[in-house]
Amino acid sequence: MKIKSYFSRTPESALALARLEMGPEAVLVESRKAPPESRHLGEYEVVFAVDAPREEAAPAPVSDRLSFEVVELKKELEGMRRTLTRTAFAPANWLGASANLSDAYAILTANDVTPELAREVAQGVESRLAGSAAKPLPVIARPAQGQGRAAERPSIERALVEELESRFQAEPALGKGEARPRVVALVGPPGAGKTTTLVKLAVNYGLASRRPVLLLSVDTYRVAAAEQLRSFAAILGVGVQVLETVTAVAQAIEENRGKELIFIDTPGMSADDLEDSAGLSHFLSTRPDIDTQLVLSASMKSADLSRVVDSFEIFRPQRLLFTRLDETATFGSIFNEAARTGKPLSFFANGQRIPEDLEAASRNRLSELILAAPSGRGRTGGAARLG
Repeated sequence: MKIKSYFSRTPESALALARLEMGPEAVLVESRKAPPESRHLGEYEVVFAVDAPREEAAPAPVSDRLSFEVVELKKELEGMRRTLTRTAFAPANWLGASANLSDAYAILTANDVTPELAREVAQGVESRLAGSAAKPLPVIARPAQGQGRAAERPSIERALVEELESRFQAEPALGKGEARPRVVALVGPPGAGKTTTLVKLAVNYGLASRRPVLLLSVDTYRVAAAEQLRSFAAILGVGVQVLETVTAVAQAIEENRGKELIFIDTPGMSADDLEDSAGLSHFLSTRPDIDTQLVLSASMKSADLSRVVDSFEIFRPQRLLFTRLDETATFGSIFNEAARTGKPLSFFANGQRIPEDLEAASRNRLSELILAAPSGRGRTGGAARLG
C-alpha cells in the first residue's frame, strides 16, 4: 500500500491534487490542519492511500498540473480582489460589509465612478434590497441546489440599475419650451466634436423630418472652421451664416423666425479662452429662447471633466451632451457629472459617421453602458423630442 500526504491552502485543492496524481482509486485516510513543522507547505494536509503501487502509471501530464495551478491561482487572486474591494476607500462602518455592497462598489469604481458616489450608490442598493426583503414575497419554487447565489443576482442587478437611474436625468430635447424657432447653441472645449455633432443633430432632427434648418457659426478663431461648416451645409442643402458678433447672431435669429431649427456653432474654448468670451457667454446665458448644451468628451478623465464643466458654467448650459463614447471602455465619468450637476443628459455621439453615430440619451442606456461589458455596446438608442 502506498501512502502519501498532500499539503495546500484549502482541503479541496489538496484533495484535487491528490486525485490528479494518485488516480480515482486512491482512498482518503485523513484530512487535518497541517502540523506546525509542515505549515510552510500548506494550511491543510490530506493523507491518501492506494492499494497497489503505481510504478507503471505515467505521472500527470505537465499541462494538467499547470492547468490546475492556474485555476487555483485565479481563485486566490479573485479572493484577494474581493478583499481589497471591500476595504478600499471604505469608511469604518463598512467593516464586515455584505457581498452585495462590495460587489456593487467594485463594479462602479471599475467603471470610473468616483469612490464617494460609488459608496452612496452601493449603500442605496443595500437599502433597496433590505426594503424588498421586508415585503411579503409570493411562493415560488426553490432554486436547485447550488443555485441560490445565482437566483439572487437578478434582484441585486435590478436594485443597482434602479439606484443608478434614480440619481440622474436624461432629456434628449432640442430647444426651450414652446419657443419658436427652436434655437440650440453648442459650447465646449476644443476637440469635443461640436461641429460634427451639430451637423448630426441637423440631419437627424431637422432634415430627416423635413424641418427647415439654419446653421450659424461664431467660430472665427479656428482656421478653416467656417469653411468646414459651409461644406457640410452645401452637402445638406441648408443655409449657413458665419457671424462675428453676438449682435449679428441676435439679428440672424430674428430674421429667420420662419425656420424651425437654428443651430449655433461656437469656438472650442480652453480655460484661458473663456476670459475673452464674456460677450458670448452673457448673450447665451441670458437669452430665454436659446437652449445651450455643453458638449463634452466621454474619454476625458473625471477630474478634468469636472473642471471643464465648472468653467463652462458661465454659459449656463441646460443640458450635457457627450461625444466620443467609442473611444472609451468606461462610462462612470458621464454618470459622475450628471449626478453632480443635476443637469440632464441630452445626446450621445459614438463615432465619426454622419448622421448615424448619434443617439438620444436615456437613463436606461447609461446604466447599460456602465454595467455591460464594453463589447456589448451598440450604436442605436432611443428617440429624442423637440422642445
